[in-house]
Amino acid sequence: MNMLKVGDKVPDFSAKDQDGNTINLSDYKGKKLVVFFYPKANTQGCTAEACNLRDNYKELQDQGFELLGVSADSEKKQSNFKNKYEFPFPLLADEDHIVINTFGVWGPKKFMGREYDGIHRTTFVVDGDGVVENVIEKVKTKDHAAQILS
Repeated sequence: MNMLKVGDKVPDFSAKDQDGNTINLSDYKGKKLVVFFYPKANTQGCTAEACNLRDNYKELQDQGFELLGVSADSEKKQSNFKNKYEFPFPLLADEDHIVINTFGVWGPKKFMGREYDGIHRTTFVVDGDGVVENVIEKVKTKDHAAQILS
């Protein structure tokens, strides 16, 4: 796993959101962007994380942040997840792992004694020039917005 670090320039990427729209990194030029990676839509931790960001969305926007959620789920799963919880931000359906690999968040994981490859729950704060300002690796799913705002 070769994860992006603070100070790294994020390579431009394109991916489809939950509605099939193409989202590019360049769409956020000049804006602070929070890219949060989560393992699977509609699971307990991922729902808690995304709902915390939703509930604090206005405050995040007031601080100048745009949000982008990313997992390897299909457009349909992302669409269901977004609609069920009324998320005001796009969710990328990164089935081909283009964005996941760009940020370097795919790698070996352990859960309940078994090892497998998957997405590491990680959040990146990217400045308006596409440079990583902050990396949050120990995401507190129920208090994630506070981690970003601090």
